[in-house]
Amino acid sequence: MQSIRSRSIILSLTILFVLLGIWELANQAPASSEALTEYELLMGGADQEARVPPPSAVIKLAIKEIGNPFYDAGPNDKGIGIQLGYSLYRVLTGFILAAIIAIPVGFVIGMSPLMYNALNPFIQVLRPISPLAWMPLALFIIKDSETSAIFVIFICSIWPMLINTAFGVAGVRKDWINVARTHELGALRTAFTVVLPAAAPTILTGMRISIGIAWLVIVAAEMLVGGTGIGYYVWNEWNNLDLTSVIFSILMIGMVGMLLDLGLNAAARLVQYQE
Repeated sequence: MQSIRSRSIILSLTILFVLLGIWELANQAPASSEALTEYELLMGGADQEARVPPPSAVIKLAIKEIGNPFYDAGPNDKGIGIQLGYSLYRVLTGFILAAIIAIPVGFVIGMSPLMYNALNPFIQVLRPISPLAWMPLALFIIKDSETSAIFVIFICSIWPMLINTAFGVAGVRKDWINVARTHELGALRTAFTVVLPAAAPTILTGMRISIGIAWLVIVAAEMLVGGTGIGYYVWNEWNNLDLTSVIFSILMIGMVGMLLDLGLNAAARLVQYQE
Protein backbone atom coordinates (compact mmCIF):
# COMPACT_ATOMS: atom_id res chain seq x y z
CA MET A 1 0.00 0.00 0.00
CA GLN A 2 2.80 2.37 0.95
CA SER A 3 4.63 1.47 -2.26
CA ILE A 4 1.57 2.31 -4.38
CA ARG A 5 1.18 5.66 -2.59
CA SER A 6 4.84 6.55 -3.10
CA ARG A 7 4.74 5.63 -6.77
CA SER A 8 1.52 7.59 -7.28
CA ILE A 9 3.13 10.70 -5.75
CA ILE A 10 6.16 10.32 -8.02
CA LEU A 11 3.92 9.85 -11.05
CA SER A 12 1.80 12.91 -10.13
CA LEU A 13 4.91 15.08 -9.76
CA THR A 14 6.29 13.78 -13.06
CA ILE A 15 3.04 14.63 -14.88
CA LEU A 16 3.03 18.07 -13.25
CA PHE A 17 6.60 18.90 -14.30
CA VAL A 18 6.01 17.60 -17.83
CA LEU A 19 2.89 19.73 -18.25
CA LEU A 20 4.63 22.80 -16.83
CA GLY A 21 7.57 22.19 -19.17
CA ILE A 22 5.30 21.93 -22.20
CA TRP A 23 3.48 25.09 -21.12
CA GLU A 24 6.75 26.98 -20.65
CA LEU A 25 8.16 25.84 -24.00
CA ALA A 26 4.92 26.59 -25.85
CA ASN A 27 5.05 30.10 -24.47
CA GLN A 28 8.41 30.63 -26.12
CA ALA A 29 6.93 30.09 -29.57
CA PRO A 30 6.10 33.30 -31.45
CA ALA A 31 2.44 34.28 -31.36
CA SER A 32 0.50 34.04 -34.59
CA SER A 33 -0.21 37.25 -36.45
CA GLU A 34 -3.93 36.60 -36.14
CA ALA A 35 -3.75 36.36 -32.34
CA LEU A 36 -1.43 39.33 -32.21
CA THR A 37 -3.91 41.51 -34.06
CA GLU A 38 -6.72 40.56 -31.68
CA TYR A 39 -4.59 41.28 -28.63
CA GLU A 40 -3.40 44.58 -30.07
CA LEU A 41 -7.01 45.66 -30.39
CA LEU A 42 -7.54 44.83 -26.71
CA MET A 43 -4.34 46.47 -25.51
CA GLY A 44 -4.40 49.45 -27.85
CA GLY A 45 -0.77 48.94 -28.77
CA ALA A 46 1.19 47.15 -31.47
CA ASP A 47 4.17 46.03 -29.40
CA GLN A 48 2.35 43.59 -27.09
CA GLU A 49 2.45 39.83 -27.67
CA ALA A 50 -0.68 37.69 -27.43
CA ARG A 51 0.17 34.67 -25.32
CA VAL A 52 -0.78 32.99 -22.09
CA PRO A 53 1.78 33.84 -19.36
CA PRO A 54 4.31 31.06 -18.72
CA PRO A 55 4.46 29.10 -15.45
CA SER A 56 7.59 31.03 -14.43
CA ALA A 57 5.63 34.30 -14.47
CA VAL A 58 2.76 32.78 -12.49
CA ILE A 59 5.16 31.33 -9.90
CA LYS A 60 6.94 34.69 -9.58
CA LEU A 61 3.60 36.44 -8.96
CA ALA A 62 2.51 33.70 -6.52
CA ILE A 63 5.65 34.20 -4.43
CA LYS A 64 4.99 37.94 -4.33
CA GLU A 65 1.28 37.62 -3.48
CA ILE A 66 1.67 34.87 -0.89
CA GLY A 67 4.55 36.79 0.69
CA ASN A 68 2.17 39.67 1.48
CA PRO A 69 -1.37 38.27 1.27
CA PHE A 70 -3.16 40.78 3.51
CA TYR A 71 -2.17 44.15 2.10
CA ASP A 72 -4.95 46.67 1.48
CA ALA A 73 -4.20 49.47 -0.97
CA GLY A 74 -7.78 50.48 -1.72
CA PRO A 75 -11.10 49.06 -2.93
CA ASN A 76 -9.66 47.47 -6.09
CA ASP A 77 -6.25 46.49 -4.73
CA LYS A 78 -6.38 43.97 -1.88
CA GLY A 79 -4.16 40.99 -1.15
CA ILE A 80 -5.16 37.47 -2.11
CA GLY A 81 -5.54 36.55 1.57
CA ILE A 82 -8.15 39.26 2.10
CA GLN A 83 -10.07 38.25 -1.03
CA LEU A 84 -10.08 34.58 -0.07
CA GLY A 85 -11.10 35.54 3.48
CA TYR A 86 -14.21 37.36 2.23
CA SER A 87 -15.15 34.39 0.04
CA LEU A 88 -14.59 31.83 2.81
CA TYR A 89 -16.67 33.90 5.22
CA ARG A 90 -19.60 33.94 2.79
CA VAL A 91 -19.28 30.26 1.97
CA LEU A 92 -18.99 29.07 5.56
CA THR A 93 -21.82 31.33 6.77
CA GLY A 94 -24.23 30.09 4.10
CA PHE A 95 -23.04 26.52 4.55
CA ILE A 96 -23.53 26.52 8.33
CA LEU A 97 -26.98 28.09 8.03
CA ALA A 98 -27.93 25.43 5.47
CA ALA A 99 -26.67 22.66 7.78
CA ILE A 100 -28.71 24.03 10.70
CA ILE A 101 -31.88 23.63 8.63
CA ALA A 102 -31.07 20.74 6.28
CA ILE A 103 -29.93 18.16 8.84
CA PRO A 104 -32.95 18.37 11.20
CA VAL A 105 -35.41 18.51 8.29
CA GLY A 106 -33.60 15.60 6.65
CA PHE A 107 -33.99 13.64 9.87
CA VAL A 108 -37.74 14.28 9.90
CA ILE A 109 -38.09 13.31 6.24
CA GLY A 110 -35.98 10.17 6.67
CA MET A 111 -37.90 8.95 9.72
CA SER A 112 -41.41 9.82 8.52
CA PRO A 113 -42.82 8.49 5.21
CA LEU A 114 -45.67 10.98 5.61
CA MET A 115 -43.28 13.96 5.70
CA TYR A 116 -41.26 12.50 2.83
CA ASN A 117 -44.32 12.28 0.58
CA ALA A 118 -45.48 15.75 1.63
CA LEU A 119 -42.16 17.56 1.13
CA ASN A 120 -40.67 15.62 -1.77
CA PRO A 121 -42.56 17.58 -4.51
CA PHE A 122 -41.22 20.88 -3.15
CA ILE A 123 -37.68 19.50 -3.01
CA GLN A 124 -37.85 18.16 -6.56
CA VAL A 125 -39.08 21.51 -7.92
CA LEU A 126 -36.61 23.72 -6.04
CA ARG A 127 -33.50 21.52 -6.20
CA PRO A 128 -32.78 21.82 -9.97
CA ILE A 129 -32.95 25.64 -9.96
CA SER A 130 -29.54 27.19 -10.52
CA PRO A 131 -28.42 29.04 -7.37
CA LEU A 132 -27.47 32.08 -9.46
CA ALA A 133 -31.06 32.29 -10.71
CA TRP A 134 -31.98 33.35 -7.15
CA MET A 135 -29.49 36.23 -7.17
CA PRO A 136 -31.71 38.90 -8.85
CA LEU A 137 -34.59 38.10 -6.50
CA ALA A 138 -32.29 38.10 -3.48
CA LEU A 139 -30.82 41.48 -4.45
CA PHE A 140 -34.31 42.91 -4.90
CA ILE A 141 -35.67 41.62 -1.59
CA ILE A 142 -32.58 41.83 0.63
CA LYS A 143 -31.04 44.91 -1.05
CA ASP A 144 -27.55 43.97 0.15
CA SER A 145 -24.99 42.23 -2.05
CA GLU A 146 -23.13 40.60 0.87
CA THR A 147 -26.25 39.03 2.37
CA SER A 148 -27.54 38.08 -1.09
CA ALA A 149 -24.33 36.17 -1.81
CA ILE A 150 -24.67 34.32 1.51
CA PHE A 151 -28.30 33.51 0.65
CA VAL A 152 -27.23 32.02 -2.68
CA ILE A 153 -24.68 29.83 -0.88
CA PHE A 154 -27.40 28.78 1.56
CA ILE A 155 -29.70 27.77 -1.31
CA CYS A 156 -27.07 25.73 -3.16
CA SER A 157 -25.80 24.04 0.03
CA ILE A 158 -29.09 22.94 1.52
CA TRP A 159 -30.21 20.34 -1.03
CA PRO A 160 -27.29 17.85 -0.99
CA MET A 161 -27.26 17.89 2.83
CA LEU A 162 -31.04 17.53 3.07
CA ILE A 163 -31.27 14.67 0.59
CA ASN A 164 -28.26 12.78 1.94
CA THR A 165 -29.46 13.15 5.52
CA ALA A 166 -32.91 11.84 4.61
CA PHE A 167 -31.35 8.97 2.65
CA GLY A 168 -28.95 8.08 5.47
CA VAL A 169 -31.64 8.18 8.15
CA ALA A 170 -34.09 6.15 6.08
CA GLY A 171 -31.37 3.57 5.42
CA VAL A 172 -30.60 2.83 9.09
CA ARG A 173 -31.17 -0.86 9.76
CA LYS A 174 -34.54 -1.57 11.29
CA ASP A 175 -32.96 -4.10 13.64
CA TRP A 176 -31.08 -1.30 15.39
CA ILE A 177 -34.27 0.75 15.76
CA ASN A 178 -36.09 -2.27 17.17
CA VAL A 179 -33.30 -2.88 19.70
CA ALA A 180 -33.63 0.74 20.85
CA ARG A 181 -37.36 0.22 21.27
CA THR A 182 -36.87 -2.92 23.31
CA HIS A 183 -34.64 -0.90 25.63
CA GLU A 184 -37.50 1.63 25.83
CA LEU A 185 -35.44 4.51 24.50
CA GLY A 186 -37.41 7.63 23.64
CA ALA A 187 -37.58 8.99 20.10
CA LEU A 188 -35.07 11.78 20.81
CA ARG A 189 -32.55 9.49 22.48
CA THR A 190 -32.94 6.93 19.69
CA ALA A 191 -32.25 9.65 17.13
CA PHE A 192 -29.03 10.75 18.86
CA THR A 193 -27.65 7.39 20.03
CA VAL A 194 -28.71 5.09 17.18
CA VAL A 195 -29.84 6.93 14.04
CA LEU A 196 -27.32 9.78 14.03
CA PRO A 197 -24.17 7.62 14.37
CA ALA A 198 -25.48 5.21 11.73
CA ALA A 199 -26.39 7.98 9.27
CA ALA A 200 -23.33 10.16 9.99
CA PRO A 201 -21.18 8.92 7.05
CA THR A 202 -23.99 9.67 4.58
CA ILE A 203 -24.64 13.07 6.19
CA LEU A 204 -20.94 13.98 5.92
CA THR A 205 -20.96 12.94 2.27
CA GLY A 206 -23.81 15.38 1.66
CA MET A 207 -21.91 18.11 3.48
CA ARG A 208 -18.83 17.39 1.38
CA ILE A 209 -20.86 17.72 -1.82
CA SER A 210 -22.44 20.93 -0.52
CA ILE A 211 -19.17 22.66 0.32
CA GLY A 212 -17.83 21.87 -3.16
CA ILE A 213 -20.91 23.33 -4.84
CA ALA A 214 -20.83 26.36 -2.53
CA TRP A 215 -17.22 27.13 -3.42
CA LEU A 216 -18.07 26.90 -7.13
CA VAL A 217 -21.09 29.18 -6.78
CA ILE A 218 -19.43 31.90 -4.67
CA VAL A 219 -16.89 32.63 -7.41
CA ALA A 220 -19.66 33.21 -9.95
CA ALA A 221 -21.78 35.16 -7.45
CA GLU A 222 -18.90 37.52 -6.61
CA MET A 223 -18.32 38.14 -10.30
CA LEU A 224 -21.93 39.37 -10.49
CA VAL A 225 -22.12 41.47 -7.31
CA GLY A 226 -18.50 42.70 -7.27
CA GLY A 227 -16.84 44.46 -4.36
CA THR A 228 -14.67 41.84 -2.68
CA GLY A 229 -13.90 38.14 -2.83
CA ILE A 230 -11.90 35.83 -5.05
CA GLY A 231 -14.56 35.89 -7.79
CA TYR A 232 -14.38 39.67 -7.94
CA TYR A 233 -10.58 39.44 -7.90
CA VAL A 234 -10.61 37.22 -11.01
CA TRP A 235 -13.02 39.49 -12.86
CA ASN A 236 -11.15 42.64 -11.89
CA GLU A 237 -7.82 41.23 -13.07
CA TRP A 238 -9.41 40.18 -16.35
CA ASN A 239 -10.71 43.72 -16.83
CA ASN A 240 -7.14 44.88 -16.25
CA LEU A 241 -5.97 42.31 -18.84
CA ASP A 242 -3.60 40.82 -16.26
CA LEU A 243 -3.71 37.16 -17.27
CA THR A 244 -0.92 36.23 -14.88
CA SER A 245 -3.07 37.29 -11.93
CA VAL A 246 -6.09 35.53 -13.44
CA ILE A 247 -4.21 32.23 -13.68
CA PHE A 248 -2.79 32.66 -10.18
CA SER A 249 -6.27 33.29 -8.74
CA ILE A 250 -7.66 30.26 -10.58
CA LEU A 251 -4.97 28.09 -8.99
CA MET A 252 -5.75 29.55 -5.56
CA ILE A 253 -9.46 28.77 -6.05
CA GLY A 254 -8.55 25.17 -6.82
CA MET A 255 -6.20 24.88 -3.83
CA VAL A 256 -8.73 26.27 -1.34
CA GLY A 257 -11.48 24.07 -2.77
CA MET A 258 -9.22 21.04 -2.36
CA LEU A 259 -8.47 21.95 1.27
CA LEU A 260 -12.17 22.34 2.06
CA ASP A 261 -12.88 18.94 0.53
CA LEU A 262 -9.98 17.31 2.39
CA GLY A 263 -11.23 18.75 5.68
CA LEU A 264 -14.71 17.25 5.31
CA ASN A 265 -13.24 14.02 3.94
CA ALA A 266 -11.17 13.71 7.12
CA ALA A 267 -14.30 14.34 9.21
CA ALA A 268 -16.14 11.66 7.22
CA ARG A 269 -13.38 9.14 8.00
CA LEU A 270 -13.80 9.78 11.73
CA VAL A 271 -17.44 8.68 11.67
CA GLN A 272 -17.06 5.65 9.41
CA TYR A 273 -17.82 2.29 10.98
CA GLN A 274 -17.76 -1.39 10.10
CA GLU A 275 -21.04 -3.30 10.39
